[in-house]
Amino acid sequence: MIWRLMVSICAVLSGAGASAQDLPTATVVSRFVAAEARQGVAADARYFYPNSNNSIGKYDKRTGARVAGWEGPRALYPHMNSCTVDRSELICAASNYPAVPMASAVEIFDTKTLRHIRTVPLPPLPGSLTWIERHGADWYAGLANYPEGRGGEPGHDHRWTRLVRLDREFRPTASWLFPDTVLARFAPMSSSGGSWGDDGLLYVTGHDRPEMYALRLPAAGTTLEHVATIGTTTGGQAIAWDRFQPRVIWALDRATNMVVASRIPPVVPR
Repeated sequence: MIWRLMVSICAVLSGAGASAQDLPTATVVSRFVAAEARQGVAADARYFYPNSNNSIGKYDKRTGARVAGWEGPRALYPHMNSCTVDRSELICAASNYPAVPMASAVEIFDTKTLRHIRTVPLPPLPGSLTWIERHGADWYAGLANYPEGRGGEPGHDHRWTRLVRLDREFRPTASWLFPDTVLARFAPMSSSGGSWGDDGLLYVTGHDRPEMYALRLPAAGTTLEHVATIGTTTGGQAIAWDRFQPRVIWALDRATNMVVASRIPPVVPR
């Protein structure tokens, strides 16, 4: 009898964890073609910055005109997955994907000139760095894991995807797992993008699906809480909130080299 009661309680809790909101699809605000729109895009007050594995563009947010660019040797920059604007710097998440063992680094650029400033090699981490963004005094990073043969290490698939908190010197201080409801949508790949909203929720994307997931740090435990799923017109890849337009997020459609700014419906945390 006790065993049956425990099973029933677990089923209820499992169902509660899966009851995230399903919100309307994001509304497109603007679209621009950009040659570098292959991995991710960042934005500041005047410009957006799409990136590929080893190149970055700088484009006017109003007209879509390209004003600057950077390209590095592929041997040194095999996979820059995403970037984020932090003050006057562009902070980019880089790795040696699809090589194993996994190795990750933070590549830092000047937003004004796109000059490469420095590289911060990271210590061995439980995954491949796909995105990183400052939130408060700390950095939060997405560590992806993939199937073996598609850039993954033996024994670690998409279920090993995790969020890691790092201090100002990029040293890991805490980590959380992703909920099963989100991992199922990542499969067989992992999280390609993540950005903190002004509502205190973390918004993440997978590799392919046209949707994003609003998550919350748990009050207890080690698994993030799935708050909502929002449909998008773009298929996964890295994203970045626009800090100068309310509820606008930047993403890209890599199939068409299109950068897309969309307005996201508000999420009411439960």
